[in-house]
Amino acid sequence: MKNPIDAFFKQLTRLNKSIHTQDNYRRDLVLFLVFYRGEFLADEIEYSAQNKNHFLETFLGWADVPVDAIQSFVAYRMQKGIAASSIARQLSALRSFYQFLIENGGAKANPAKGIKSPKQPKPLPKSLDVDLTVQLLEQPLETWQDIRDQAIYECLYSAGLRVSELVGLDVTPGLDNLQEGWLRVIGKGEKERQSPLGAQALQALQNWLEIRDGYVKYNETAVFVSRLGKRLGVRSIQKNLDKRTLQAGLPTKMSPHRLRHACASHVLESSGDLRAVQELLGHADLATTQIYTKLDLQHLANVYDQTHPRAKKHKKEG
Repeated sequence: MKNPIDAFFKQLTRLNKSIHTQDNYRRDLVLFLVFYRGEFLADEIEYSAQNKNHFLETFLGWADVPVDAIQSFVAYRMQKGIAASSIARQLSALRSFYQFLIENGGAKANPAKGIKSPKQPKPLPKSLDVDLTVQLLEQPLETWQDIRDQAIYECLYSAGLRVSELVGLDVTPGLDNLQEGWLRVIGKGEKERQSPLGAQALQALQNWLEIRDGYVKYNETAVFVSRLGKRLGVRSIQKNLDKRTLQAGLPTKMSPHRLRHACASHVLESSGDLRAVQELLGHADLATTQIYTKLDLQHLANVYDQTHPRAKKHKKEG
């Protein structure tokens, strides 16, 4: 190929890749080539947005780029604090381009193929403040499904359950210690734990159990059942929670997992006891629970900014 860059982008056009994607790929290839020529060949180059096509098209050494050049490029970008998502896209651009070269006889190997993208930072779980949680939970109960759902939401929030743990809850042994305020839950890895229920969650669950027999199929062991009398599914819980969120007028998207996060962050905010939160959530590793310390610090920072007289920013006059 006389002009592999031009041919590559023509193929992207034929594959209906957006102009935005193509612009990103072109910029990513330029970034790599600037690094490669500058760091590996000590070649003084001049680059500007106006001559980027010429810069790419006149480079004839694509087939000779070694794997360690791309590894060093990734390390260099990470050192500069570039977002992991951007570096992943840059690697994707290089992989795609080299795959095109291989298919068209322009290269024998793809030096970017085996290089792992940097790990994406885990986003902080989206919690829910106490007022909005109360707003969600304190809604009128008009049907038997409302009574069932109230028990579901109270248990998710009170005990910090995973939704999979809740749908898997059986009357026995799950409720064997209910009078003492405990649920017996089977978590990840089939590990069993005792999860505490607060007074309101316990009352909501008892209200449901009083009417459950009228809606359950014979021999069904699940605590929570659908209108067909069989074990309630995760998708149904999410669908019903969407309706409750709308009914409560919450300005945010809700999920069962977000109620679990709310439980963890509210307990940590009040107690500061990370070990207790670890046990509550059924985390095998304390490091998994430590993400909630970031939420707690965010809460502390917000309170500080709002209440400390020396934290308030002075408005400029004029």
